[in-house]
Amino acid sequence: MPQIIQGGRHTDARGTISFVNDFVMEEVKRFYVIEHPDTDIVRAWQGHRKEQKWFYVVSGSFRLVLVAPDNWEAPSPDLETAEFLLHAGDSQVLHVPGGYASGFKALEPNSKMIIYSDASVKESSADDFRYDKGKWYTW
Repeated sequence: MPQIIQGGRHTDARGTISFVNDFVMEEVKRFYVIEHPDTDIVRAWQGHRKEQKWFYVVSGSFRLVLVAPDNWEAPSPDLETAEFLLHAGDSQVLHVPGGYASGFKALEPNSKMIIYSDASVKESSADDFRYDKGKWYTW
């Protein structure tokens, strides 16, 4: 099941430190950064049977929606979705295990998110399923 890994923040005279100490990165093979310049862009739907991902917002905020396809080749159009609101100030990581498709949209201009993956680019490409952005959710 997808789950939030909660972190924290500490502020003193030197500034602020944000952390997610319970995010164990042993399985991570790579990461990439996505920045949405405005709130009109929707990236949906991309899914993986095996690949797991971790999402961390470094600036702004995102609405991230997940669905578990019942058939990867021709999934039902009426599947239940799970919605997460991720804000940079909350210092948290959303862990999404394999078996889900995700879609997301920035809620603030110039929002930026780091996505960590346990699959190489080659492994991810072999486990990649894409669906129309309006299939399960009205953005």
